Amino acid sequence: MITKDKQNTLIWLGLAISAIVPFLFPNHITLLTYIWVMIILALTWDMLGGQTGYTSFGNILFLGVGMYVSAVVQRDMFSSGLDRFERVSEIVVNLNASEYFISLAVGTLSGAIVAVLLAVILGSGILGMRGHYFAICTLGLGHAAAEIASGIDYIGAGSGMVTPLYPRELLIGKEAFYYYAFLLVAVATFFLFRKIYQSQFGLALNAIRDNENKAESMGIHTTQYKIAGWSISAFFLAIAGAGIGNVIGFIDPVEIAFSGPTFGVWMIIMAILGGKGTIWGPVLGAVILYSAKETFWTYLLGWDKVALGLLILIVVVYFPKGILGYFKDRKQLNNSILSQKGEG
Repeated sequence: MITKDKQNTLIWLGLAISAIVPFLFPNHITLLTYIWVMIILALTWDMLGGQTGYTSFGNILFLGVGMYVSAVVQRDMFSSGLDRFERVSEIVVNLNASEYFISLAVGTLSGAIVAVLLAVILGSGILGMRGHYFAICTLGLGHAAAEIASGIDYIGAGSGMVTPLYPRELLIGKEAFYYYAFLLVAVATFFLFRKIYQSQFGLALNAIRDNENKAESMGIHTTQYKIAGWSISAFFLAIAGAGIGNVIGFIDPVEIAFSGPTFGVWMIIMAILGGKGTIWGPVLGAVILYSAKETFWTYLLGWDKVALGLLILIVVVYFPKGILGYFKDRKQLNNSILSQKGEG
């Protein structure tokens, strides 16, 4: 049994190693950056999907909103490029270092605020639904958002838009900067969520998961708690979206911003793979799934999606409670057997 002190020691040791990883593997910084991105996505999905038991297929909405709002603020805050080009997808904005980071900070915060407002508005309407009804309702959110974005010329419509270029005069490169940025966001998300899950708020979320009717009879305003949990997820998803848009350098409404088959599905699978409803499960699932995905793509190109699908199938069949849930059940079974032998 790992004590809390030992667990914290391991966390800080892992962070210290993570801080020097870019220097050890300079050619793989972008790949390592996406591992932090995946951890954020899995943690945020688990806030509602794992802690309250509400499976949401629409969290991709907040990722895309954060991506677009941040990109628009960055593009327009210090530039009037829209007056000089016929197509938005052709606009390339060059900013100096101070303009870039100021617009990035303002854009990221703006995207997070818009995402939270959307979560509150949408949650007030659909989080009163339960079980499969809620899951089905969220299925169309990302698709609808992609269709709407594809029809708005101001953000490039279906042709997409380019994010501002990273300033060349900086000593730290674009890949390294966003690696450390996502590292900080992932760490902040992890510690904040762990604190939340240990609080009365976290207990209320778990009560909803265990028996929502009983939770309501105890005086818990379940819909309000679910909206609050979804809003917290939306806040960090939007921050992640702002960063992803800048890392890629281009935003497409269907393939990137509101891509349900990739980011939208991955965040669910990662949380389930590691063990939803736990703080470490989504982290473990994110590392394993993304590492497997990149390995399959490298060595099984052409069959990588088949291999990834088989991995998911194996997890669902043999690890229905996730990896952590599997080992927890095994430990309980072993303890039960030992207890019976001791009594015998």
